[in-house]
Amino acid sequence: MYFTYILYSQNLEKYLYWIHLGFKCQTRSTHNRGASRYTRKGIPWKIVYFEKYLQKHDAIVRERHIKKKKSRKYIEQLLEHNHAYEKCVKKDDQKNKNH
Repeated sequence: MYFTYILYSQNLEKYLYWIHLGFKCQTRSTHNRGASRYTRKGIPWKIVYFEKYLQKHDAIVRERHIKKKKSRKYIEQLLEHNHAYEKCVKKDDQKNKNH
């Protein structure tokens, strides 16, 4: 499984976009251990958004698309849309449990 994900550092008030092969929880811990010189200054990093892909090529294309935007506003729109989706899913799950 491949992930395109966005990390956020509150310390730097900065977003980063990445592609990762494997489990997303391992990705965040790698960045928060300071394993990468590039992300070390932003510790702690939080995964604020991710998308799953079966093909590596699809994840790369998506990451490049996000990076080409070079827009914090675009990222914030992605996050806004994602939170709205999550709320809808949670409401549906709660309704299904009650019936």
